[in-house]
Amino acid sequence: MAAVWQQVLAVDARLYMAGRHPPWTPGSLVHVRILVACTHAHGIPNPIATVCRLARSDTCAGHRYAAYRTPSWPQFRTQYMRRRSQLLREHAKGGLEAGARRWYLRVRAQLLAQRYGPLSEQSSCRAYSNSLLRSSRTTLDRMEDFEEDPRAARGHRRSLSRGSHPGVPPRGPPDERAPGVVPTPLAEASRAMAGDTTLSENYAFAGVFHVFDQHTDSAVPRVQFAHDERHLLACCSLDGTISVCRLAPGPPAVLRVLRGHGGGVADLAWSLANDVLLSASLDGTLRLWAPAEGRCIRRVADPDGAALLCCAFQPLNNNLTVAGSARGVLRVVNVSTGKAARGGTGRLPGRALSLCFDAAGRVLWAGDDRGSVSSFLCDPGTGRLTKASRVLVQEGGSITSLSARAWASREAPDPSLLVNACPDRLLLFRVVEESSGVPGLRLRRSFPTRHRAQPVRSCFCPLMSFRQGACVVTGSEDACVYFFDVARAGRATVNSLQGHGGPVLAVAFNCDESLLASSDATGTVIVWRRQHA
Repeated sequence: MAAVWQQVLAVDARLYMAGRHPPWTPGSLVHVRILVACTHAHGIPNPIATVCRLARSDTCAGHRYAAYRTPSWPQFRTQYMRRRSQLLREHAKGGLEAGARRWYLRVRAQLLAQRYGPLSEQSSCRAYSNSLLRSSRTTLDRMEDFEEDPRAARGHRRSLSRGSHPGVPPRGPPDERAPGVVPTPLAEASRAMAGDTTLSENYAFAGVFHVFDQHTDSAVPRVQFAHDERHLLACCSLDGTISVCRLAPGPPAVLRVLRGHGGGVADLAWSLANDVLLSASLDGTLRLWAPAEGRCIRRVADPDGAALLCCAFQPLNNNLTVAGSARGVLRVVNVSTGKAARGGTGRLPGRALSLCFDAAGRVLWAGDDRGSVSSFLCDPGTGRLTKASRVLVQEGGSITSLSARAWASREAPDPSLLVNACPDRLLLFRVVEESSGVPGLRLRRSFPTRHRAQPVRSCFCPLMSFRQGACVVTGSEDACVYFFDVARAGRATVNSLQGHGGPVLAVAFNCDESLLASSDATGTVIVWRRQHA
């Protein structure tokens, strides 16, 4: 749990460096250090764990001060709180001790008042806090009430009304509900944001925002936005280079082209703080880059000399990375030393084509070219891998992409795994715990795709939808990008984007879903702008 709070801190730290935060804010490193010191003073054992267990309570007061944090960027207020809440609710376990909760809220209120001044309507804030704790599973739904109303006069912001709280009937007759919104009390707080758009309309795109073509005639197998960044994008190419692109402010441009690999770059990953890029290459090396400076800070060669096809950071410990090779070996590498972690080696039946960690960072999923998905238990402290299970998903096929999520949709809150299986299948699995205690997979949905030979990738939409259902996005060899509704019983296709001149290999959303990047086998990267962003 301490590592989860570190993820939240990383969000705050990057925003502070970007000038979007005051120098001392609730949720910052200084704030947490004060809380930890206070826990020692009050004799509460294990202060880090106590603070993390109480972190969900942090959001209620954070809402009240969200408007003060970013007066010049109203959309960020919503995204900041949504992201913090999403991280915490994905990892939080257990309840909150009543005494510690009251103490924590009192100390936090004092710190907030000292920084920003006293709050008005304290009783209203306290009532909302209690409501939030009772229904923490729907925290994300209420975030959007702090979005600035485009119909209101400039400078006026909407606040939570009593009618938008769970369990309190909304104002107005029932037939005034906006169509497309789930008609339950849990969705009332999201009505203003959801409006009268359906899920299909919500993922309609206004057109192309920008096209990058610096990787001419070489496939771009991976694109990825930086964590909690709207406009920072990285893409790797089989020409052996990595591009770091800035989409705003100003005209979109390529900031850096990272060179040094002797072969095509098959995969990349951002560190949690976005200060390091990890790349895996067909030349058999794993490289760490400082994207801000455009230089390579470490090179690690595969001991077997095999091509590296996939890579990832350990989400709870970014000092550890894992790479998969063409010889079917998964190897955990310590970033600081450049050496393999002791016991951090796993083997697959075939070439390692894809891998990902679950949200908690405890399970590593890996896909190979023999159609199987294997799971390994990973110790985030040491990097030790323990083989857990193996599921044959597509006999004789290849698993080219894996994406793990702590939830699939509002109606399916259990952990999920999204799998691109060649030929022609996009599979959504529910992750279950088998009787032996190891993670297992249960098929939830299957979607048809065009996927025969290329390493096609897919992803979840990063934000939970206010409406019934949720979307996943995938590339396709027919040069289209497809959106599928995971909850729709009939025809699942929500939208498709056309514009590429070759098979679409990779897709990636930015943190607030305002932009979608897709890359193809001809070296073109298209950034699409969402219509309702």
